[in-house]
Amino acid sequence: PWGLSGVELGDDVLEVGPGFGATTRVLARRTGKLSVLELDQRYCRRLRTELGDTVSVTHGDATNLPFADSRFSAVVCFTMLHHIASLELQNRAFGEVARVLAPRGTFAGTDSRGTGRLFRLIHVGDTLVPLDPRGLPARLRLAGLSEPQVDCSERSVRFRARRPA
Repeated sequence: PWGLSGVELGDDVLEVGPGFGATTRVLARRTGKLSVLELDQRYCRRLRTELGDTVSVTHGDATNLPFADSRFSAVVCFTMLHHIASLELQNRAFGEVARVLAPRGTFAGTDSRGTGRLFRLIHVGDTLVPLDPRGLPARLRLAGLSEPQVDCSERSVRFRARRPA
């Protein structure tokens, strides 16, 4: 709820990096049409099996979205950006999000700040490139998004931005 508080999703939403689908199940009840893009084939199979035709599941990479320009009313992602291997690749993903968003469409989500010891321990041997909330607004603007907003809790970052009209 904190990640989407006050966010209008519209009727055609893309979730990037849903993993096993905890947030996908919530989103499927909130929006008209939901598509998800997942890098891990196993998670794609699991999502297709568990959610059937209520969600369109696509295997792919957030840095090269296989969707048409201006297609989605909103793009969301939750606790996945830190899995993208570098700031450069994260920035490429932000650019792809801007490309597939419809004018005035919203990009929103959350991620971990990567500050907790347990969080770092569970990522030993895994990619961990935490978001710096101070630099995130400028990165979103460079990607072509406007009106960036970034809020923090003790361990999480919440962000949102829009594609200009």
